[in-house]
Amino acid sequence: MVARPAAGSLGFEDIPTNIAARAPGARGEVRAHARTMSLFAGGREWYTTRPALPKRGAMIPRFGQSSVPLDSHGSSSSPNAARAFDGKVFVTGATGHVGANVVRRLIADGRDVRVLLEPGARTEAVDGLPVETVTGDVTDLASLEAAMKGCRRAFHVAAIISTVVPTPEVERRVFDVNVMGTQNVLRVAKHFGMDRVVVTSSFSANGFDREQPQAPADETFTHYPFDELLPYSRTKVLAEHECLKAAVEGLDVVIATSCAVLGPHDYVPSRMGRTLVDFANGKLRAYVPGGFEFIAARDIAEGHMLAMQRGRAGQKYVFSSRFVSIDEMMSIWERVTGHPKPRLRLPPKVMAGVAEVTSFFLDHFAPDVPQRLTPAAVRILQSQRRADTSKARAELGFRPTRIEDAIQEAYDDFVRRGLAPRGPARIHPRQEEATA
Repeated sequence: MVARPAAGSLGFEDIPTNIAARAPGARGEVRAHARTMSLFAGGREWYTTRPALPKRGAMIPRFGQSSVPLDSHGSSSSPNAARAFDGKVFVTGATGHVGANVVRRLIADGRDVRVLLEPGARTEAVDGLPVETVTGDVTDLASLEAAMKGCRRAFHVAAIISTVVPTPEVERRVFDVNVMGTQNVLRVAKHFGMDRVVVTSSFSANGFDREQPQAPADETFTHYPFDELLPYSRTKVLAEHECLKAAVEGLDVVIATSCAVLGPHDYVPSRMGRTLVDFANGKLRAYVPGGFEFIAARDIAEGHMLAMQRGRAGQKYVFSSRFVSIDEMMSIWERVTGHPKPRLRLPPKVMAGVAEVTSFFLDHFAPDVPQRLTPAAVRILQSQRRADTSKARAELGFRPTRIEDAIQEAYDDFVRRGLAPRGPARIHPRQEEATA
């Protein structure tokens, strides 16, 4: 039988209820704590009540939490001081959606840019830009050493994004690029004594409240490893871990977490980009309700610049423009393209079943055919997760722009490249807002 703690010692009633891990949620922690205390009491009457929760202001700070206050408008008058930003800048993933916009922002700011191009990669995203190009592979340490030599700072954006059911070969490739590639970039940066590295991550690698998935989640939420996850999400969690390992070893590294991106220079194009093109061409026959956090391409590029200049070393920052429901997205696309939205709004369970069957056949019989809505994508949309960008607003001075303008810019860019037809005359989102 467990003896009662002696007077003056740390008794069980003195243990705070909020020191457990964040998941699965505060209410679960209190219940578990009460059960634990009852068990250790051995049925004695010396412990009869649940300890009072500490006041909100007395909560123990969480790792990664910002202490910079925000005003009533969600802004901060005292973001972190900007650091000097000079020398040659190295960028991976410049042919992808985020990377292409980061490179253009660097050029607009007058930076000296060197981009890494994978052998045989399409170069449409960087053709004609005033940048230095070098050929290499993030999985090849020797090629990275040659490519990064002489650079002062780096943006590591390259990653393989996949929401399809993977084969072992795909899993291995995703791991090699997303995890080992990140480790390689950080190792070379440390070897050359680079001033700072900003690594792009994904909101899919961020934790959330599993009891209330739609509650806004910030950088302090711990990723729950037992959910049904695709290799992309798992590898981005591991890539963040590589960043923290490098930070412990003395490398100045900052993580910039992106939500789903909308905007121009989507040359692959991305899943959302392909869906917008299908919509504009009248090929989108149905959609499923739900929603997600989206970020304008210009906003995620701005977020990377802020992380480089104002971010705290070893910290992570979540960037998003705002949450958008799929119903609202369809309405915005209708206004922007002039094409009517699909009449068929499928129930989530029906769409999930359709996605399962479609993905099975495409995975096994037509693996090269792009999949618009996979089972994983349906699950993501149905979770309707929200992002809390308070830390980026407070510490970096992040100010998101309108997602409507990003959609307009994305559509105009697809029209310019001949992927979408120019719709009839319509009211621009900004004008529509002004005349409403």
